[in-house]
Amino acid sequence: MIAAKENIPQLTPEEYFAWEEQQLEKHEYIDGQVYALFRNNKSGGSKNHSLISVRLTTLLANHLEGSGCETGNSDLRVNIVETNDYTYPDISVTCDERDKATTQYITYPCLIVEVLSSSTEAYDRGGKFRLYQNNPALQDYLLVSSTRIEIDLYQKTDTGNWLIINYKAGDAINLKSINLTFPIEQIYRNLTLGPKDTAQLSS
Repeated sequence: MIAAKENIPQLTPEEYFAWEEQQLEKHEYIDGQVYALFRNNKSGGSKNHSLISVRLTTLLANHLEGSGCETGNSDLRVNIVETNDYTYPDISVTCDERDKATTQYITYPCLIVEVLSSSTEAYDRGGKFRLYQNNPALQDYLLVSSTRIEIDLYQKTDTGNWLIINYKAGDAINLKSINLTFPIEQIYRNLTLGPKDTAQLSS
C-alpha cells in the first residue's frame, strides 16, 4: 500500500477513530496526521498481493487455532508501542493477553507480515520497520515479494538484534514467534510470476 497525506488539520487519536469510521478507505495515523492507503495498480502485482495475503492469513490462522493467539488481516490496526501512531500491516499475529482488552487495534504483535510491491518496498523495509522494531513483543517481521519467489525475514535474536534471512525457491520459512515452518512454494503455488521464478516453482 501507498500512504498519501490527507490535507486536513491534525487530529487527536479519538478524532481519528471517529473520522475514519466515516471514510471509504483506510488511513494510517502518524504524528497526528492521517495518510490514505491505496493500492498501486501500476505495479502489476495487485492480484498476487491479494492471493498471497489470503493464503498466508489462512495458513497462520489454521496453525494457531485453539492457541489463544489472534491473526488479523489488513483491516486490523497496529498501535506503535508508547505512541499514538497506528498502521495497517497486511497481516499481524498477537499472542499477548493485553491485546484482548482492545477492540479497535492491537499493540503487541509477535509477527507482522507485509506483502511488497515496487511502490511500497522501500517504506516497508525502512520507515515502517523502524516503527515496528521498537515493539518488545515483535519477533518476526516477514516481507513477501508479490512478483518473485522471494521472502525476507527480519528475526529478533536472543540478544535483541535483528537477523535478516533471505528465502528463495526450495526453502522452508521458519517463524519462531509462532513455532511454524512451511515451504515457500505453499505461498506461491499457481501464481503468475516472472519467467525465471515460474520455472523455479514448477521444477
